[in-house]
Amino acid sequence: MSPILVIGIAILAFGVIMGIFFVIARMLGGPDSAIEERLDQFVSREVEDRPKEKAERASSVFLESIDEAVAERGFARRLSTELARANLKLTPGEYMILTVTSILGTGLVAYVIMHRNLIMTFGGLVLGFFLPRFYVKYRQGKRLKEFNGQLGDAINLLANGLRSGYSLLQAMDAVAKEMPPPMSEEFQRVVREIGLGLSNERAMNNMLRRIPSDDLDLMITAVNVQHEVGGNLAEILETISHTIRERIRIKGEIKVLTAQGMISGYVISFLPVGLGLILYAMNPEYIGRMFEVPCGWAMIATGTISTTIGYIAIRKIVNIEV
Repeated sequence: MSPILVIGIAILAFGVIMGIFFVIARMLGGPDSAIEERLDQFVSREVEDRPKEKAERASSVFLESIDEAVAERGFARRLSTELARANLKLTPGEYMILTVTSILGTGLVAYVIMHRNLIMTFGGLVLGFFLPRFYVKYRQGKRLKEFNGQLGDAINLLANGLRSGYSLLQAMDAVAKEMPPPMSEEFQRVVREIGLGLSNERAMNNMLRRIPSDDLDLMITAVNVQHEVGGNLAEILETISHTIRERIRIKGEIKVLTAQGMISGYVISFLPVGLGLILYAMNPEYIGRMFEVPCGWAMIATGTISTTIGYIAIRKIVNIEV
């Protein structure tokens, strides 16, 4: 069997596995099934079981059993918080299924592309374990950055609403309607939670749990203090808005000045690894000699440690707190 055909089969198998997972997730998390279940609680209906509905029930029972088993563990709450911060509509059980699928898929691809090398296959398994985590962290960072960029305008809109005679809840509802996501999504959740009976402090602390922003923490602290001791909240929010805008401006200038250092750190750290993997895929005998003698292992260990130290040093230099 030709290597191209083997690689094609491996990629196809990986795509099939991922497709099965997303189909199951769609069946379990679809809005239609949730609506049907809620209607069945209040309305007595006689509906003939169709094959599609039976499959949905079976998959729903499967994922619910996984979620129940995971919910008893201590890490389930932390994992739920991480998924909420990334705004991913996944349960901890679905995330674990995605992780297992990623491990098997990347391990299979590494086994085929890297000429059945067990060390490279193990590296593919490890990479598959961390890929969903990297994606979640990327989503969290992107969402937090967008939220911080919109927070100054949102606080200014809150202050203007309070000055025009709105209550705090009405001003937050105006922010939810006027601002783009993710700001509108988060304030809409806060308004909805307050409407369901939660206190303002509890609902805003829930938003802080989903968005771990120092600027948001400052705003929530100001609102809570004003609620306890009184004062002109609109003026306090205007001062906070000005502070946040200046901080964002300074951070932008620092990011521009340190961009070259950040790119240098990424190139120095990831170029040797990527180049080594490409050369091994093209000519395994040429690179494989490094894994056959102790001197090669010592060179790999020394290069890895030196590259890691250099990357950490560059990050410490260019990471300037404001």
